[in-house]
Amino acid sequence: MTVHSGPIAMIARAAFAQNRTRTALSVVAIALGVALGYAVQLINAAAVNELAQGVKTLSGDADFEVRGARGGFPEALYPEIARLPDVAVASPVVEVDAKLTGRDAPLRIVGVDVFRAGYLQPGMIPGTVDRLDTLRSDALFLSPAALRSLNLAVGDTLRVQVALRDVTLRVAGELAAAGNQRFGLMDIAAAQAAFDRLGLLARIDVRLRPGVAQDAFEEGLRPMLPAGVKLVRPETAVAAGASLSRSYRVNLNVLALVALFTGALLVFSTQTHAVVRRRQEFALLRVLGITRGSLMLAIVAEGALVGIAGSALGLIAGFALAQLAVHSYGADLGSGFFRGVTPSLALEPAALGTFFALGALASVAGSFVPAYEAARASPAQALKAGDEEAMYAKLRSVTPALAVMAIGAGATVLPAVGGLPLFGYASIALLLVGTLMLMPRLSVLALSLLPLPKAAAPRLAIAQLRGAPGQASVSLSAIVASVSLTVSMVIMVASFRDSLDAWLERILPADLYVRAASAGDTAYLGPEAQAAIAALPGVRHVDFLREQQVMLDASRPRVVLQARTIDPASAGRNLPIVGAPIAVAAASPPPAWVSEAAVDIYDFTSGRIIEVPLAGKIQRFTVAGVWRDYGRQQGVIAIERSRYIALTGDRTATNAALWLSGDADGATVEATLRRAIPGGERLEIARPGEIRDVSLRVFDRTFAVTYALELVAVVIGLVGLSSSFGALVVARRREFGVLRHLGMTRAQVGAMLATEGLVVSAIGLAVGLTLGFAISLILINVVNRQSFHWGMELSLPWLALAVFALLLVGASMLTALASGRKAMGRDIVLAVKDDW
Repeated sequence: MTVHSGPIAMIARAAFAQNRTRTALSVVAIALGVALGYAVQLINAAAVNELAQGVKTLSGDADFEVRGARGGFPEALYPEIARLPDVAVASPVVEVDAKLTGRDAPLRIVGVDVFRAGYLQPGMIPGTVDRLDTLRSDALFLSPAALRSLNLAVGDTLRVQVALRDVTLRVAGELAAAGNQRFGLMDIAAAQAAFDRLGLLARIDVRLRPGVAQDAFEEGLRPMLPAGVKLVRPETAVAAGASLSRSYRVNLNVLALVALFTGALLVFSTQTHAVVRRRQEFALLRVLGITRGSLMLAIVAEGALVGIAGSALGLIAGFALAQLAVHSYGADLGSGFFRGVTPSLALEPAALGTFFALGALASVAGSFVPAYEAARASPAQALKAGDEEAMYAKLRSVTPALAVMAIGAGATVLPAVGGLPLFGYASIALLLVGTLMLMPRLSVLALSLLPLPKAAAPRLAIAQLRGAPGQASVSLSAIVASVSLTVSMVIMVASFRDSLDAWLERILPADLYVRAASAGDTAYLGPEAQAAIAALPGVRHVDFLREQQVMLDASRPRVVLQARTIDPASAGRNLPIVGAPIAVAAASPPPAWVSEAAVDIYDFTSGRIIEVPLAGKIQRFTVAGVWRDYGRQQGVIAIERSRYIALTGDRTATNAALWLSGDADGATVEATLRRAIPGGERLEIARPGEIRDVSLRVFDRTFAVTYALELVAVVIGLVGLSSSFGALVVARRREFGVLRHLGMTRAQVGAMLATEGLVVSAIGLAVGLTLGFAISLILINVVNRQSFHWGMELSLPWLALAVFALLLVGASMLTALASGRKAMGRDIVLAVKDDW
């Protein structure tokens, strides 16, 4: 028989006519998954694009950038590079993240030589009535985005904190070509003087002469660069900046795709029940001449139409959601990575096509197994009444499920790929899929262990589930997936939060903490301020800390270098050491203590000799221990402050920890401190409890998006359960009609359905909790460690899990009752007339 589109279209129309509500729910589920994934992708792509545009704006037509430590490198390097025969233009740059007085967010201020920068970044040269403003020491030109965010106009003044004093700058004009970048520009000599950067540069932008080979130039320049100074291509700088947020962005995308995966399981559940209910219809079509291929194509086409409709709605909703999120929360989605970035969302064809295809493919994948089983069924057997469970029985194969789970378990030991835990994600997916493949067998086992109650309604409910366990197992697919993934995230987040809390307790032993500023790199404590703090009445002891950023690898973000008071014999009193510290021999280089991230990224294992650029020279240190740090994922190296001062001559500090005398009052010491030190009113002073509360609030805000994405997955799972129960109730109308004829009341039928909902949700909850615990171990020890390089201790939030379980069981019972409300109506009695 020749296959035409007529029969396929007829089958699809009949399916949609009989399953309007469940089809609509499937479309909504796919749309939600697509919307979340597309919104996250839009926001992340826009934020990264703004970072790239920022680098492009600031570097202009440069072929290379000479970069070093965040604090700068000697400007004597500039004339050496500018005089090289292969260099067409070299432009020196000073760049700071300025702490603005009275404002939280810092402002990037770039100092340039307008005569040199004009060759590389002509669009950045401000147009001004008074051309000499570009050379005046107090003149600052702001981008339109900076003017808007700071609510300033040309002619206004802006105060910047340098050390503990204010520097007042005049807004002399607007940078018309700066786009959405939030920054300011001033003369390089003025910037060096204003921000205590005399003799220092942040970078040198270099453009080569035509015909010069970039690789050869890079190879030839490398030997003349001081230690810690690297030659970087602009695109490498973009990649290094984006790498800090990449893991966070990828994790958000994966979480968003969880909702799409759950939606695909909802399609699978709906299609499976629909195929079983229409099993005799399909058998009759086969007898009438419809081929297996045509039948399978028709059922898959139904899923494809659901996916296409869901994808189209999801893309529209995703764009609107992204606009709302950017307007309400900014581009960082609570993470802090893109704070101050104002992205413009763009409709990229590649992203549109990708998420449209994902939605359609997810729905097709959910339809494939039921379509295949329906096409394989023998028409003669399928035409017999009571053959429905035969299809479910074919899903109970154990060997493939165990093989999939074994592969997933093996993937946990594989390393990251390009810094991303791809095998960790694959492991979670395989364990989840393997468990879902095992659900028919697990359902049979769990139902066989349940005792039969004496009451008629619950007894009938359990007997029904035992007689048709396949129906229950398919109904469980979406709920098991959403529960397991939600439980795993709850355990991981709780473990992270408890570990962070314990870490804060370890690193905050003092009574009072002082820092020059929480944002920017222009504020610091000078030697005079440090002496005044140490001499305050009521202060028993003070430890000062100096923090800066040094470049070890041009393709990676700068590593944080901490110079702090550490006793090598008892480093664990100052740092949360992980594992056993080692004693450094007197003949070895001096000790340094590195964070877990530094171990993962640079392989700075205990006992290894490492090289750190300080003051233009390479200094060697011995790794004496590894410590836990949750503040910086790019890695931290801690050394003794006394040794740092001896090597660099830098006596400034950024933080101070104060231990008070027994009878001293913290509030009194704080008030005295602010009065005794010039500029003391600008200091940020906090007690350990205050720092802890702020840190945990930031943590909760960061994971708010995670909670929202997981909530969507749970809702989709409950919708899947509701859809499945609704389909089963329709398929069992005759059964309920007979029960009502035999005398069962509406309340008893309701109790029967509620019992089925309770039992099915309890099985799903038990499997979901077990699988969720296993996945949480992968999240903690594989995904989190490979993504952010942070170790943590397992912590089970028993109360949260118990509340979640009770709410889920209650919601499942209500869902079963709501889905089966037609089974309690009088018209259901008429269903038995079909058999008269």
